[in-house]
Amino acid sequence: MADGTKIEWTDATWNPITGCAVVSPGCTNCYAMKLAGTRLKNHPSRKGLTNDTKAGPVWTGEVRLNRQWLDQPLRWTTPRMIFVCAHGDLFAEGVDQVWIDHVFAVMALAPQHTFQVLTKRPERMREYMLGMSSRRSFIAGYSALVRGGNLPDHYETAYEAIAKPLPNVWLGVSVEDQRRADERIPILLDTPAAIRWISAEPLLGPVDLTAINDANRPLAALNALRAYYSCGPSTFDAPGRLHWVVAGGESGPGARPMHSDWARSLRDQCAAAGVPFLFKQWGEWAPQVGAVDGGTIPDDPEIIRRDHRDWEDDRWGEPYRPMWCDDLDDDTVSRVGKRYAGRLLDGIEHNGFPEARR
Repeated sequence: MADGTKIEWTDATWNPITGCAVVSPGCTNCYAMKLAGTRLKNHPSRKGLTNDTKAGPVWTGEVRLNRQWLDQPLRWTTPRMIFVCAHGDLFAEGVDQVWIDHVFAVMALAPQHTFQVLTKRPERMREYMLGMSSRRSFIAGYSALVRGGNLPDHYETAYEAIAKPLPNVWLGVSVEDQRRADERIPILLDTPAAIRWISAEPLLGPVDLTAINDANRPLAALNALRAYYSCGPSTFDAPGRLHWVVAGGESGPGARPMHSDWARSLRDQCAAAGVPFLFKQWGEWAPQVGAVDGGTIPDDPEIIRRDHRDWEDDRWGEPYRPMWCDDLDDDTVSRVGKRYAGRLLDGIEHNGFPEARR
């Protein structure tokens, strides 16, 4: 866990559960997986959670509850935005439901904080949230214990708080391309939550949110977003609405390039619907050396340049099938590193957050 982080959309990370499994292309260069198999491989919270392979560390699928960190947010009195399970997935297959209950108990006791949950397993998240009311007594009981004894006031506080989705808990899904967006977002839209959001990072292909329909309600996600903003915060828990979109390119060794039009498209879709949009980063690759505003990119002969013809293959498991610009120069990206690439999109830093941000 870390009180303070370089992640642009949060203030701190909290890792009561560590470990995960690879489930889709977005997992290939997972920073948490690489860290668990290198610098932290002998740390008690990470030891044995990865296997060494020719491609580097890979999750084993084992998960671990770190009890010593469960009450960490309760010791932070100043309000923070907290990324939950940044080095794992709260709803991963091996996570015991009791562990999830413990995490929600702590979140119920810390209304001063905003907890940001992100998963690639929306089915399990939906199942848990729909069944949470049946576990209120257990969650409330743990809340009392973690506060220092079976105190009635703490029990009642938690019991009442979880009668409906916690207003300080934002539930989101990772969507790296259209296929994952089509699979995961409709399930998220059917999940009880105060705030629903998506993280399109690493963005590995174009994503059209207007083409995504909830199977039970034939309403495009962004049209639902527009309806939310016209109705106001009293409809927070209404089904079928997204409230926030985060997008960004990939960083680190082996990073895959993001086409600038993919980021622009999400920005424009959100602008049209009045939805907060946060552009996290370009990552390792920037569009056209010298084209990133706000910083000087050195004319380094070692910089790798790649045009669109190098992208149209299946080297990462499936074709990108991107929507290319007519201008070849605009299709060119250069590997300049996260520092030089920055996070300005067409000269603007996008830092949108839902109105409910604390």
